[in-house]
Amino acid sequence: MTTLTAGVDLGGTNARAALVASDGTIQRRAQCHTPANDPRPDALVRLVADVVADGDLRSVVVGVPGVVDHDTEAVVEAPNLPPGWRPYLTGAWFSQQLGIPVSLANDADLAAVGESEFGAGRNHRDVVYVTISTGIGAGVVVAGSLVRGRRSGGEIGHTVIDVTAARLGAPSTVEDLGSGPAIARAAAAAGLFERDAALADLVRSGHQQAQTLWNEAMEAVGVGIVNLVWIVAPQIVVIGGGVGRNHDLVEPVISRVLAEHGPPLAEPIVVASTLLGDDAALTGAAAWFRAIGRSLETSTSTSTSTSTSTSTSTSTSTSTSTSTSTSGVS
Repeated sequence: MTTLTAGVDLGGTNARAALVASDGTIQRRAQCHTPANDPRPDALVRLVADVVADGDLRSVVVGVPGVVDHDTEAVVEAPNLPPGWRPYLTGAWFSQQLGIPVSLANDADLAAVGESEFGAGRNHRDVVYVTISTGIGAGVVVAGSLVRGRRSGGEIGHTVIDVTAARLGAPSTVEDLGSGPAIARAAAAAGLFERDAALADLVRSGHQQAQTLWNEAMEAVGVGIVNLVWIVAPQIVVIGGGVGRNHDLVEPVISRVLAEHGPPLAEPIVVASTLLGDDAALTGAAAWFRAIGRSLETSTSTSTSTSTSTSTSTSTSTSTSTSTSTSGVS
């Protein structure tokens, strides 16, 4: 019988779940809108139930867009999720609802594990994953182990790269200058009406203003990556996220900034596009416990002892999520 893990990618707008085999193959998936008005995240429990099929489901990993306390398996900060959910966004609560070990992960960390184990970084020892989207975050995997402290880190988007601007209260961080919203603000200031994919196409067409603002944004991201790789010195940097998917527009700029300001390594650091795309975090669930050096037995014990102090009741109503079968990672 195949050993299976359920991965959940929880976002402020949508939530997705997948049943993942130990080799990273997604066997079944489901999704629903994040029910922001619900008092508790019971919809996520139902979402996991929707993807469970015949097989040995041994664990669940929930990726969240926020800071996770790894010692308590609880969300510390998640500004894009309903505030009332905070007491329930714990491994203990989910374990009590589902009856199996549940671990919480920062979504960028979980995607980093996915890309390192099954994606673009699978043939490299040390991997940095960077997501460029509404926000900018990162995860670092060294020799198969996720680099982490008690609380999830990798928040390179919040690192300051312009001290003078910071003193003046002006945009000064990697995220201020290089994220999707930062690019949109720059486009608006330049009098351009195109956004997202249309703006990227304008850049490809050779529009000078569009190219200038895009390249300045990617240079800001490149500086953030340079600061990180001086500390980690990986063999590869994998780029994901909505903006990051424009690899033809992202990679040349970041590679140039790395060549100009990065560590002088004998072998240049590879800059690659995500192979797993939106499924990186879901797929990472299959290797999560291994990447954090935690056995399922330990997780079971921790979840059981912690959950005894949590008073809950679970909903068994029929899920409204959609579900489809797939033969592999898409």
